[in-house]
Amino acid sequence: MTTKNDMAKEYDLFEIWLMDMSDALENFLNSLPKDVSEKLDFSPDSLNILENYILTKYSGSSEILAADASKMVDGMARYVGQTFRRSFNGKWIIDYNDKKNAFYGLPQIANMQGQVTQFCPATLVTASVHRKTGIFIKTVYNNYLERTIQARGAISGA
Repeated sequence: MTTKNDMAKEYDLFEIWLMDMSDALENFLNSLPKDVSEKLDFSPDSLNILENYILTKYSGSSEILAADASKMVDGMARYVGQTFRRSFNGKWIIDYNDKKNAFYGLPQIANMQGQVTQFCPATLVTASVHRKTGIFIKTVYNNYLERTIQARGAISGA
């Protein structure tokens, strides 16, 4: 049973994770080959560059889910999350209330323009290995973009 004290500690750890965002992203980018990192500029197109790197680094789900990959996956998820958050005005959140939630204990982005479902960057990163398209993450991005454009059109009466 999770106590309120335990939950408070978990949220404190998440706040530390958020405060470490800039340094963690810098460390992540510095850990990549230069020909990859110099192209990662938080633009939509950079999502394909990252995904193609993911596919060269990990041949399957078991590799990307391995404990020794967790720091790299965290960096990749931060990068993907920040790219979406910056484009769609989202906010990082975490859920420690509903243990049945598929993303329980995982950082998510909420309140994005065009968002209709929960959004967990880490699962996009790991799913990209399974999909093996090289464009999966950017396709999700483009779907958000399309919903945002549609929502703006509905608001303006277009």
